[in-house]
Amino acid sequence: MVPDLKTALAPNLDQRQAQSLYRYRRVLEGPQGPEIQVDGRRVWTFCSNDYLGLANHPKIRVAFMQGVQEYGVGSGAAHLVTGHSRAHHELEEALAEFVGRPRALLFSTGYLANLGVISALLGHQDAVFEDRLNHASLLDGGLLAGARFKRYRHRDCQALEAALAARRARRKLVVTDGVFSMDGDLAPLPELATVARHFDAWLLVDDAHGLGVLGEGGRGSLAHWGLGMAQVPILVGTLGKALGTFGAFVAGEEALVETLIQQARTYIYTTAPPPAVAAATLASLRLAEAESWRREKLAHLIAQFRQGAAQLGLQLMDSQTPIQPLLVGDSAAALKLSESLLARGMLITAIRPPTVPAGSARLRITLTAAHSETQVERLLEALAESL
Repeated sequence: MVPDLKTALAPNLDQRQAQSLYRYRRVLEGPQGPEIQVDGRRVWTFCSNDYLGLANHPKIRVAFMQGVQEYGVGSGAAHLVTGHSRAHHELEEALAEFVGRPRALLFSTGYLANLGVISALLGHQDAVFEDRLNHASLLDGGLLAGARFKRYRHRDCQALEAALAARRARRKLVVTDGVFSMDGDLAPLPELATVARHFDAWLLVDDAHGLGVLGEGGRGSLAHWGLGMAQVPILVGTLGKALGTFGAFVAGEEALVETLIQQARTYIYTTAPPPAVAAATLASLRLAEAESWRREKLAHLIAQFRQGAAQLGLQLMDSQTPIQPLLVGDSAAALKLSESLLARGMLITAIRPPTVPAGSARLRITLTAAHSETQVERLLEALAESL
């Protein structure tokens, strides 16, 4: 007899609660910003990925509403049917120009982009090599492809070199985040590119948390390191973080994009994003590129926070990006600290396994250009009171 769902699933849920690993959703009432209303109360939030403070920008809201007037609210179909609008096409062209590549291809989410590009390029005769702390979408993409799958130690180019040397394959693909989402540190892209080239491997960089924030004009991790398409042939970027909207793209040479149009299942069989989102993203891209003060202010707030944290003796992880993780270790302790901060009007989510390795639960503190010096100072005071 097949057990009912409650009988089958409840023990696992009970176990997660006992281990302080249960996850809950909070209900946001209103737009994104440094001060939000959530679950019926006003709080300052330091856990958003809206790094440049663009998610509620008036010009982007206007562009979105104009897009709705012109295109309606839904795309109606996949890109290859009737879902690919002029707004999508113009955004792809602008993104390609922004990152300095011949072509860019929009995907409905970053998760779908990573699943699609890796599985389209690799098969059973191939091998994929991934940083141990890569985002789940990159790991899942490698597994979905059916290629031989190897994870190397975090940011360890020697470990990658040994793994590449030990495996024969038709194609080899090295996959890494540009900025690691839970640690905030940067991948050593110049060294990774050198190792990949030595072993005739392609390098894929997911720059979800670098795009808009790092490099000249906010062009991301590759611009930060001075790398181009010769060193990193496959670039993935997301639009729902620093750019404040929704979706993702893959950028590279003509043959790469055409291959994805023909073979990436997560592109072919998925409804295109609403055209109005593409119109809003184009406006956001122009703002991010033109308003360098946002990155300058963000860098100033990061320095302010790290200096204040050092004076308090806080155990921050090594990050110069807007992601400033405070390592706690125990999941229950991380939850308790998060709740203590919430009681003081600060919303910072506790990040626990399996999102991070066991024993490394943390508060993932993130800063945005929309925060003020006063808010950062008050955050430091709340941390001092809570620890």
